[in-house]
Amino acid sequence: MNAMTFDAGFARSRIRLVDIRHRELLTAQLRMLLLAGGFALVAFVALIRIAWLGVVQPAPTEHSMAQALLPPRGEITDRNGVPLARAFPAYALWYNPQALEDGGPPLVNPPAVVAARLKAIFPDMDLAATARFLAAGKPGYLRRRVLPNEVNAVNAIGELALETPGESDRQYPQGNLAAHVLGYVASDGHGRVGMESFLDKRLLDPTERGRPVPLSIDVRVQGALEDELASGMRAVEAVGAAGIVLDVDTGEVLALASLPSFDPNKIDAEGQQRMFNRVTNEVYELGSTFKPLTVAAAIDAGVITNLATRYPAAPLHVDGFTIHDDENLGASLNIPETLIHSSNIVSAQIAAQLGGDRLSRALSDLGMSERPYIELPARGFPIWHKPPWPRLRTMTVGFGHGVAVTPLHLAAAYAALVNGGIWRPATLLKVKPGEEARGRRVFKASTSARMNQLLRMITVYGTGRKANAPGFRVGGKTGSAEKAAAGGYNKHSVVATFASAFPMDHPRYVVVAMLDEPKAVAASSFQRTAAWNAVPIVGRLIPRIGPMLGVLPDDNRDIDLSDLKPLVGDGGGNE
Repeated sequence: MNAMTFDAGFARSRIRLVDIRHRELLTAQLRMLLLAGGFALVAFVALIRIAWLGVVQPAPTEHSMAQALLPPRGEITDRNGVPLARAFPAYALWYNPQALEDGGPPLVNPPAVVAARLKAIFPDMDLAATARFLAAGKPGYLRRRVLPNEVNAVNAIGELALETPGESDRQYPQGNLAAHVLGYVASDGHGRVGMESFLDKRLLDPTERGRPVPLSIDVRVQGALEDELASGMRAVEAVGAAGIVLDVDTGEVLALASLPSFDPNKIDAEGQQRMFNRVTNEVYELGSTFKPLTVAAAIDAGVITNLATRYPAAPLHVDGFTIHDDENLGASLNIPETLIHSSNIVSAQIAAQLGGDRLSRALSDLGMSERPYIELPARGFPIWHKPPWPRLRTMTVGFGHGVAVTPLHLAAAYAALVNGGIWRPATLLKVKPGEEARGRRVFKASTSARMNQLLRMITVYGTGRKANAPGFRVGGKTGSAEKAAAGGYNKHSVVATFASAFPMDHPRYVVVAMLDEPKAVAASSFQRTAAWNAVPIVGRLIPRIGPMLGVLPDDNRDIDLSDLKPLVGDGGGNE
């Protein structure tokens, strides 16, 4: 073989080798492209699936994936940082008929069989209702708040359509304490009824969720109020009770209770019925608790210039209506005796002298012509007659009939009565020092000072004596009003109220206790009036909460009553 032949063969071999290498390189590149394309396709499908689950297909919690990554609903605490409402990681039981994508039946076993197996895990589950729900083939919750061991038991059933997604569960660590203040969170994740409703946007705001919202409530005071109200309610077989503790200078609500209560951790049919708030949403004619307001308005207007002035105490006949007292209080009464003995007759005369325009304006300035001011969504409209008032209406309103308001209205009015004359709206949010609402002046400071003396005298000499806790200098006024009924009043159903404040030498807190339809039983000496049922509640409550609020008993100090003592007798009265 010559040299030329060898060179030509070698060249052809090199060309074939280059071709082979080129083809292998192209093959490798093609495989890489196919592999990359496969990964891209898988990633694309995964993204589409995530988008489907998070946006199109309703997930068990009905939130997008972005929402699921957010912090849980914000926490609510009392004024001292004690948790009242907080979110915890939890599980739910969700029925997802689309769990199997091949178009087959969602359940391996018949709905009745699956329902029976769930019933074995959750004994309180309604077997028939669960079976019907599963048979309907629609997605939805079967149960909220599923424990980890229950999750394992559900998974052991082997039904892919029974899903147990992780969720954020709203818990109320204090149980039914302050339930009417807090409200609850519904299955849609939004607050209902109480501060959960008012604060809903704030508690769900991603920028706010990490910061607890402090309320004005003090759980210690709240617990004591609910305990004493419940005890008093049971003792006299009342159908309901209400109470409030209010800071007279800031308008902060330290405690607010409406009984019977409900458990926000478990909202059932009974709980729904008990959600009505008697403090802020129910209006009542609050009777003789209005008499100090009438007297204060008359002092402020210059109608009363001398507390020793005596008024005739014989029954009044006005426009075919007779105004009388529950018992004969003598031929005449002065102002301190009128409040101590709770005279309708003299209170009506004072209201008539004051006149309907001035009385209605004073009560309107105290907020009684409008819904009560507070953050709760449930606030009752008062029964209020626009002026001008005829003479009879003016007289009856003067002793607490003809106008119906909530216990919160009354508490805010008494705060203005004793704090120097400034009315402020009530609030359930903690107020920082110096940031309380400005309020408006309703009474002169001198009028407020005089009323503090008169309220104190009622608990020393009159119908409020059972609230005269030693060392706490309590003052207040009773009210026992028959409940309105078709065509008049029901003489067998009363609302018994005691509106009070302490300590009267420097008032700091108003306490209102109300009983709805108390019975005349042995515990109340067979009486239905406030002096025998609502007043003792306050008498037990104030010694419990006073030290918590920085008011310690002191028998060596009191408001000066020396200029009024000569004007009163031995006290008494039935209210």
